[in-house]
Amino acid sequence: MSIREKLCDLLFPPKCPFCGRILKRPGICAECEANLPRTEGREALRHLPGGFMCAAPLFYEGRVREAILRFKFGKVSGMAPALGELVAQCAAEHFSGEFDTVSWVPVSRRRLRERGFDQARLLAEAACRCWQTKPEELLRKTEDNAAQSSLSNAAARRANVLGMYEAVWISAIQGRNILVIDDVCTTGATLAECARTLRDAGAASVICAALAFRN
Repeated sequence: MSIREKLCDLLFPPKCPFCGRILKRPGICAECEANLPRTEGREALRHLPGGFMCAAPLFYEGRVREAILRFKFGKVSGMAPALGELVAQCAAEHFSGEFDTVSWVPVSRRRLRERGFDQARLLAEAACRCWQTKPEELLRKTEDNAAQSSLSNAAARRANVLGMYEAVWISAIQGRNILVIDDVCTTGATLAECARTLRDAGAASVICAALAFRN
């Protein structure tokens, strides 16, 4: 560990992303590790609109919901490494060997300016560090639409994201098997639209992963 890293740990010690407990090293505390609302077996996989599949390690409830809200809106980007590792473990368990590149669901330019970071990109970067690689920016959000969380109807959610994404860097998409990462999957409309956009741009296959499933 470098002097800079030691100094950062001293000034900003790693904390459990779910309860805030100070830890000796980045990760999740033993109590949260044992009590998180984890998906198991078939619960960890969902069919999305368009025939795409998504895996997630957690359910969006309790401490998980609180942690994700802090991560997205409290600008606590330091939570990303531990959360991204959960996504990486889940994706490796359910999709091992099925993807050769990783991307993420992008936010609009306006929301990027407001938040200062793209939470899905941070999750993808953290997950990729577990695999000693980097995610690729393959999608761009073209408009600033209404937040999906403001819509409860599945049909309205699908309509809200239709045509909202465009593929970039086409040469990196064509013929590739792509994993797309997001923070929360509810109806799967957003991930499905991103997957459809990549498939239409020439991807050989597209699968998805999220940190949590919301019922």
